[in-house]
Amino acid sequence: MFRLPTTATAPFCPSEVHGSVVVPAGAPTWQRLLKIAGPGLLVAVGYMDPGNWATDIEAGSRFGMALLWVVLASSLAAMLLQTLALRLGLATGRDLAQACADHYPAPIRRLLWLLAELAIIACDVAEVLGTALALHLLLGVSLLAGVGLTALDTLIVLGLKGRGFRQVEAIVLGLVATISICFAVELVLVGPDWRAVAQGLVPRPQGLADPQALLLAVGILGATVMPHNLYLHSSIVQTRRPAPTPDGLRDAIRLSTLDTVVSLSLAFLVNAAILTLAASAFHAHGQQQVTELQDAYHLLDPLVGGTLASLLFGIALLAAGQSSTFTGTIAGQVLMEGFLKLKIPCWQRRLVTRALALIPAAAGIAWLGDAGVGPLLVASQIVLSLQLPFAIWPLIRFTSSRRLMGDFASPPALKLAAWAIFVLVSLANGALLMQLA
Repeated sequence: MFRLPTTATAPFCPSEVHGSVVVPAGAPTWQRLLKIAGPGLLVAVGYMDPGNWATDIEAGSRFGMALLWVVLASSLAAMLLQTLALRLGLATGRDLAQACADHYPAPIRRLLWLLAELAIIACDVAEVLGTALALHLLLGVSLLAGVGLTALDTLIVLGLKGRGFRQVEAIVLGLVATISICFAVELVLVGPDWRAVAQGLVPRPQGLADPQALLLAVGILGATVMPHNLYLHSSIVQTRRPAPTPDGLRDAIRLSTLDTVVSLSLAFLVNAAILTLAASAFHAHGQQQVTELQDAYHLLDPLVGGTLASLLFGIALLAAGQSSTFTGTIAGQVLMEGFLKLKIPCWQRRLVTRALALIPAAAGIAWLGDAGVGPLLVASQIVLSLQLPFAIWPLIRFTSSRRLMGDFASPPALKLAAWAIFVLVSLANGALLMQLA
């Protein structure tokens, strides 16, 4: 279960960095927390990618604060599911992909692997589109040229070879801080109605009777609770090596849970800020058809009264697209090593994923034009939501098994909450498919 630290030749290859961060037993809590912290942040950046932006901005523009509660509910569901993922990784020493490979027959393993890979590609499509749009807005290059330039992020992966996992976490922290600061300043510039924000956090399921609202709600869910993040978290949490005792493991689970809750709370605040920005800047001023990120960029200046808001928007969008580059590559490694027992260099994995994402992104822009970015981003998040139950089911089953988890198996209340999330996600997906049929 507990691995000795090894030399990390490539920071994105999970099997090479397991147990590489030692958590000192008997150290003060804050020191242990600093050693534990990091995996939650890497997971959280997936909840801030450009796909989230598209669904949040359209939701805020069309419906004001009415769907803010969906962002909150999705974030709470994500916290619970990511907690299950870290418990699985720490208690068993196996990530979700490895556990599926251990316990399911070959046809099911292949299906789960394929669905998880599709989720990564859908997420990467959003990253390609978001980064290309940011380059278009900030530098004036065409969207198709921006899509082509995103292929160069493979060089980032190559440049980080051998740097170590903690360095990757530090870079992601810097990108997340950039996104957070940009939106904090933008909210100050826009000056939202905080009473309306508080009212928007109150659940109003009846509002989902509107087909467009349901579509956006499912998109928000898919953008928030990403299936491949469950595989990712169960693996990267094993980079920490706590004391090899029941108490040491219990302490690691507790502190890792805190790391996850804090990190995903930050992701929630970013997503809530995006929706609030759209509701305050557009919906409140009669601009209820702002469904494109580039429209939001251009409309911010006249509404706010200055160029700073749009500049911050573009910078944050670029940071969001790049931050997800790291987690998509790591998640792909986890899937290939876990399901297929296949290892390839990280830059090759990144190149394959990005190539598969470039094709639909470029084809969509060539077919739909610049106005196709928004619909493509929302569609990518709906794809993620449709695949989510296939990751939740095995995660709940494994973490509920006392044979696998021992004393760290999920207690009844946690299992009930997890199954409730599974049912609600499945019902929402079913309702959407019925509407689209």
